[in-house]
Amino acid sequence: MAWNDPQWGKKKGGPPDLDEIWRSFNERLNKLFGGKPSSPGKPFNKGILLIILGIILAVWLASGFYIVDTGERGVVLRFGKIADISSPGPNWHLPYPLETVNIVNIDQVRTVEIGYRNNVRNRLLKESLMLTGDGNIVDVQFAAQYTIRNPEDYLFDDRSPDDAVRQVAQSVMSEIVGKSQLDYVLYAGRADIAERATRHVQKILDRYKSGIGISKITLQNAQPPQEVLPAFEDAVKASQDMERLKSDGQAYANDVIPKARGIAARLAEEADGYKQAVIANAQGDTSRFKQILVEYNKAPAVTRDRMYLDMMQHVLKNTSKVLIDTSKGGNNLIYLPLDKLMKTTEASATPPANPATPAPTPPASAPSSMPAAAPLPDSSAKPAAEEATAADGRNRNVLRSRDREDRP
Repeated sequence: MAWNDPQWGKKKGGPPDLDEIWRSFNERLNKLFGGKPSSPGKPFNKGILLIILGIILAVWLASGFYIVDTGERGVVLRFGKIADISSPGPNWHLPYPLETVNIVNIDQVRTVEIGYRNNVRNRLLKESLMLTGDGNIVDVQFAAQYTIRNPEDYLFDDRSPDDAVRQVAQSVMSEIVGKSQLDYVLYAGRADIAERATRHVQKILDRYKSGIGISKITLQNAQPPQEVLPAFEDAVKASQDMERLKSDGQAYANDVIPKARGIAARLAEEADGYKQAVIANAQGDTSRFKQILVEYNKAPAVTRDRMYLDMMQHVLKNTSKVLIDTSKGGNNLIYLPLDKLMKTTEASATPPANPATPAPTPPASAPSSMPAAAPLPDSSAKPAAEEATAADGRNRNVLRSRDREDRP
């Protein structure tokens, strides 16, 4: 069969005739729009074609409408180059293939895990094992949370943003841990290490123009390797016992030291009070002595007698002896106040209750430095002494006679 045979397309089993297909399509369009079927020799209606093209153009233009939600940005690309950054709300761009749009969520917090995946038990030792400044190995697992600051840099300057954040965070954390002590990494410096790592990672990502903002770096777990964990726990318990004993000792010191300081302050106050009392008494005695001296210079005899009587009154007031004058009256019945004598004796024999209490100062009427305080011989004092001695002898004789009469 020749290729130029005019009956080739009409034969059964051959390919369909393109003219027949096109004519059938035109007839269906005419029926659809209320037109008459076209005759085989009549040309196609151009109005219908324009309507079809208008519908296709409207659909193509409508495909350029898009909506950007709150917290998102739309990056419009015109032939692959950034043309505009659209804000939240309805927007329109030239339809594909002239322009395309990429929606980026800038409020979403993304998390990158370093040293583990999904769970701290799923360790990645090649990422978590780090060397400290004192030569120890520590297993550090942490997470970096970030958001998108610049959609343009995030889309076109980072091939893999998560890998970039992971590598930068791991490098920075290794540097910080390498400059720190083991105890600082495990206990006291966890918050400080996380804050320093956040600042350093952000600086490096800004230098790379990654468009990423680090929100927070959190230490999930920091501990020694599993091989030395039991020995390390024993060391930690010993350290805790040491701190507990220190706390107990400090509590005991806080209880004893204030009491000792209070006692010392009280003794100091008592000593100061005793000092002030002694000084005041001495000043009073000095003033009284000066006054007595003035009176003594005016009347020496009267002043001596007065001083002698005051001294005797003071001495005899504190003694248990009783002087009785029997020269007047012949009454042989003698009354002795034994109860008062006993009380006086007991009071003088009882020691003072408080040893810290200052001893009573001697009376001002008999200062030791006064030469006039010594008793002077007086003619009137001698007969009184003799009368007291004679009365004492008579009282003894009376008592003896009574004792003899009472005997059987």
